[in-house]
Amino acid sequence: MVIRERPRSVQLRMAISPRSDATFSSQKSTPSESPRTKKFPLTEEEIFYMNCRAAYLTVFKSSLENIISKDQLYLALQHAGRNPSQKTINKYWTPQTAKLNFDDFCIILRKEKPTSKAELLKSFKQLDVNDDGCILHTDLYKFLTKRGEKMTREEVNAIINLADVNADGKFDYIKFCKLYMTTNEQCLKTTLEKLEVDSKLMRHQFGNHIEGSPERDPSQVPKPSPKIIRKTDPETFSNKGDTRSSLLSATRKFKTSVSFTITMGANGNRNSKLTEPNLIKDWQHVQSKGCFFLEEDGEIISHQYRMQIAQRSMVYLTIKPLNLNQVEGKPSPWLSVDTALYILKENESQANLQLVCFTELRNREVFGWTGELGPGIYWLIPSTTGCRLRKKIKPVTDEAQLVYRDETGELFLTKEFKSTLSDIFEVIDLDGNGLLSLEEYNFFELRTSGEKCDEDAWAVCRENFDTKRNELTRQGFMDLNLMEANDREGDPCDLWVTLHSMGYNKALELTEACPFVIDTYAEKCKPKIKAVHMEACSGQLEKAICKSVLSNGDAKVMDGYENIIVHTYSCDTWITSVIENKSDEKVIIHINNELSKNCVNNRGLNIFAVEVGPKSTMVCQHVMPLNERQEWIYYCIYSLIS
Repeated sequence: MVIRERPRSVQLRMAISPRSDATFSSQKSTPSESPRTKKFPLTEEEIFYMNCRAAYLTVFKSSLENIISKDQLYLALQHAGRNPSQKTINKYWTPQTAKLNFDDFCIILRKEKPTSKAELLKSFKQLDVNDDGCILHTDLYKFLTKRGEKMTREEVNAIINLADVNADGKFDYIKFCKLYMTTNEQCLKTTLEKLEVDSKLMRHQFGNHIEGSPERDPSQVPKPSPKIIRKTDPETFSNKGDTRSSLLSATRKFKTSVSFTITMGANGNRNSKLTEPNLIKDWQHVQSKGCFFLEEDGEIISHQYRMQIAQRSMVYLTIKPLNLNQVEGKPSPWLSVDTALYILKENESQANLQLVCFTELRNREVFGWTGELGPGIYWLIPSTTGCRLRKKIKPVTDEAQLVYRDETGELFLTKEFKSTLSDIFEVIDLDGNGLLSLEEYNFFELRTSGEKCDEDAWAVCRENFDTKRNELTRQGFMDLNLMEANDREGDPCDLWVTLHSMGYNKALELTEACPFVIDTYAEKCKPKIKAVHMEACSGQLEKAICKSVLSNGDAKVMDGYENIIVHTYSCDTWITSVIENKSDEKVIIHINNELSKNCVNNRGLNIFAVEVGPKSTMVCQHVMPLNERQEWIYYCIYSLIS
């Protein structure tokens, strides 16, 4: 999220006392120059080092850590797209080796070139007696267990059980090679993206390479570690390789897999089971609004709420996208965004929350839940899968005009900008009373400037802009933004920061946010609901989703690895998968959705890999139909990577 150069609370303090002509302070603030310096295109040497450290940091927290085992070396090399055989590992890890550092790792990568698809296919083709792209399981078993660097019976069975590359007693090595190469590419892409996002890692010095150095010498390479020179020779560094060893290593990459196939009917013209309770008009009703915001890195944040129930009561909860005033005939893109609400019971403290339920049932765009809740404190955590609220790739070329001057030189807001500000007012007016309290306004301030407006600045706001009952009116909110434009002498840069932060593009279209409304009905008491946070849709929400899927979904255990379990939950609208790792080691799971039809997932990739920490669960992916009016088929293969 881009933050305004000067928080609006500071601008409020600078506002002068109101006069009849509604003049605002015209003090100009000079925009600060961007701290970013112009970067040169990366050299081949720098790209090599970036890939090296991306691979290294998938295994270690820092490049200052050492490789202290064969397993660590093997895993790091695989993340770097290499295909090390046991012979290769033994070449660099002798009985005298105690550790290898990052520079050693870079030297190994220079010598061990990535296995090409052609080389891999050539290795398998030697066993393809019928020249049809397949190898009989019996032939594959004999080859892998009887000669040379032997594999165990369990390892071969795991290969034969890979769902997407085996059928009718045959191993499809062409599909396997594609799967293997794609996995390498996706693993590297994932680690590079992680490296780019983590600014702390980007500031590390890796080996002898310092990122961002203005004076670059491509000829500089890390000096070999004495221990590597001592235990190797030119013949050892030969990369001719053993094709059989390469074959063995490639087949060992995928230990086992499970697959899920779920066929979902078209549900665009039908409603689910959500129905309002009888006599709901006699129940007490509270409404709260909020918004999902899409961050630059694709993360979604939203408001979160605290609800108090005074006595045991039947409760009806719903959440749906907020329908703002739009141009007639032009559909609002966010109205198709899925919404859900997780209800958690607070037990003694905020840190101890227990999942009660979530709004599983649906009626058109409304998701809801009906049930009995006992007295106490509950947390309402909104959720969206991210399948339909995603970064827009298509750039907007035409920029809307926000302000203009009349013939006298006085500054005004354009009609289009006023309409957009009115919509923003609707979104940030969380209780829907037509006014902005300081608490409501501060959610807006935190989103757009990163700082809260204190009591002194709010007092200035009340003095200078239209208020009722100490709350800001819609007109007062308009005038506040006009003041901001005047403060910049008509430069709309800060106004655009506000708009981008609220999810609007240059054409004043709301494309990267989804406002929503929560309605709560209680039969015997009036619920008290208050927005308390605006946080990333993770943490407690991630735990809640995992617990819900583990409780209600279908589970499949990885063959031969009873500690690795894939849980899949499906409703009419979406499918969620959760990976549970009960082992003491982190695992890497390769996910392949290529055979799914009419589907879109929240990761935006058909093939990707995820890392699951030891003794943990994680949401792997959410999947929704591209077109709800057509049948959609979810076919996903989860493979455990060694």
